[in-house]
Amino acid sequence: MAKKLRFEDLESPLIRQRKPGDQFHTVGVIGLGVMGQGIVETVAGAGIEVIGVEKTDATLKTGLDSLNHAMDLEIKRWGKTASEKRAVLSRVRGTTTMADLKDVDIVIEAVDENFELKRRLIDEFYATGKPKAIFISNTASLSLSKLAEGAKHPDQIVGMHFLNPVPVIPLVEIVRGMKTSDATFVLAKAFAERIGKTPVEVFEYPGFITTRVILPLLNEAMHVLMEGIASARDIDTAMKLGYGMQHGPLELADAMGLDEVLMWMDTLWHELGETRYRPCPLLRRMVRESKLGKKVGEGFFSYNEDGKQK
Repeated sequence: MAKKLRFEDLESPLIRQRKPGDQFHTVGVIGLGVMGQGIVETVAGAGIEVIGVEKTDATLKTGLDSLNHAMDLEIKRWGKTASEKRAVLSRVRGTTTMADLKDVDIVIEAVDENFELKRRLIDEFYATGKPKAIFISNTASLSLSKLAEGAKHPDQIVGMHFLNPVPVIPLVEIVRGMKTSDATFVLAKAFAERIGKTPVEVFEYPGFITTRVILPLLNEAMHVLMEGIASARDIDTAMKLGYGMQHGPLELADAMGLDEVLMWMDTLWHELGETRYRPCPLLRRMVRESKLGKKVGEGFFSYNEDGKQK
């Protein structure tokens, strides 16, 4: 029987000083879009200091303002108190300089699903960051092994696929690349538990678990709508009541962002060549028309400024 991996068996000094339950002091988050904001709120809500990084002062302000607004909406829905919001924001500071992450032990990138951008951020971080720091990529479909190729510390690169909305969804997929070390995985798992998430281990494969399984469902629902078989509302009602789903597939696609859904489908379609991932023409048309879902107020459904269906 294989020996069970224990923290004390690992060589990394970072692991020895960060056992489960210990305090992770400061975490860097690169990219303050919708996913980045959710990650910042979740990490800061767990009592950890967060440094958020954006490329310009304007995008940094937009990201922090949006985070502030999102928490105000949670307060209106009785999901958070004003004092909890103040506590979260007191632990968050923003910057446009990657070098400000030089002292963090963990950095999470939450930028668009752009391979070259994510690969460049890895190099930029390790040019000034701690040599033993772990770099976490929040990717839904890209190869961690390819992202780590040529990097200074490929064994310290790991994927953590958060689901939106990050503060609400209790799951995170921890994705191991070909060179991700046991020490890196164990620390990523401990970190996920520290911020209140249930981690599941995934060995690298296009789409991992959640993205690979959900996309064919979303795609088929779009085909049903495009073919005029039922309305968007009736499709979602049927799936919610018939299968106990909390959200219907079309509402779920709106919440994910239709441009993101299209990008994931295209990636899996090209990676796997399986027709179940070939994007529905209706999805392509909606993205061309900038009907991207809840974040812009219009997708398969229309939404008010609080994100509620009209």
